Amino acid sequence: MNLALTVLNITAPVFILAAVGFAWVKLGFEYRVEFVTRMAMTLAVPCLIFVALMKTEIAPEALAALSMASFVAYGLVMVACFILVKLAKLNTRTYLAPLIFGNTGNLGLPLALFAFGEVGLGYAVVVFAVMAILSFTIGIWMVAGAGSFKRVVQEPLVGATLLGALFLWQGWETPAFLTNAIELIGQMAIPMMLITLGVAVARLETKALTLAGLLSVAKVAICVSAAAAAAMWFGLDPIATGVLIVQVATPVAVTSYLLAEKYGADAQPVAGLVVASTLLSVLALPLILAFVI
Repeated sequence: MNLALTVLNITAPVFILAAVGFAWVKLGFEYRVEFVTRMAMTLAVPCLIFVALMKTEIAPEALAALSMASFVAYGLVMVACFILVKLAKLNTRTYLAPLIFGNTGNLGLPLALFAFGEVGLGYAVVVFAVMAILSFTIGIWMVAGAGSFKRVVQEPLVGATLLGALFLWQGWETPAFLTNAIELIGQMAIPMMLITLGVAVARLETKALTLAGLLSVAKVAICVSAAAAAAMWFGLDPIATGVLIVQVATPVAVTSYLLAEKYGADAQPVAGLVVASTLLSVLALPLILAFVI
């Protein structure tokens, strides 16, 4: 009973905020996703990442091990999902990238914070940064046939991660007034991302969710297995292991749908994956958290 209540306390705020965004759209109110997303990804999330890394008490060696484990976990997921897509005779451009890269920002960061505290958030931003690097290079190549290393370098969240890692490594801290200001900006990130997730899901139009549902179940199984294997391989501590599994197992991100639209892939099946995997996560993520806590 205590475990169930703990998991509910962790997951309920996440899905309540997403439900606020969903209801906001259904009530007919205006919500400019592009503006809010740009503010979150350009300003709020980088500030959140920088402060989280600068103030974390995690040893740099542990963060380095998690970084390597994250790359390995995503490598395993790539191989398994490629085999799955080929066996199912599905279009690689349409299905492969969405099955690999989850919603580590909108869902993963708040879940890690609520489940494991500030230490968990520090770990989570590392996995988030690894996912972003892979998504903007290999992920775009999968969808469009061309990756963009320049775009990775220009991403504020990548710069914030590197700068935060430098401050952590050197033991530096910004002046208190500046830290408070940056931290205040970063506190916008999680509610903004969760509400925007609900808004985006509410606006998606999709049909034939059966295939999307089956693929979503397969995605969860693959991601949990790959993350657990990578965590064991690198000997991560329990919190880092839990964060890695939760982050890698997050549902398909709405950005996968936007990339499919932008680069001419079949966007409707991707929309189905977003909706099906997000709905599945309402059951899957509490079960995963119950296992890793």
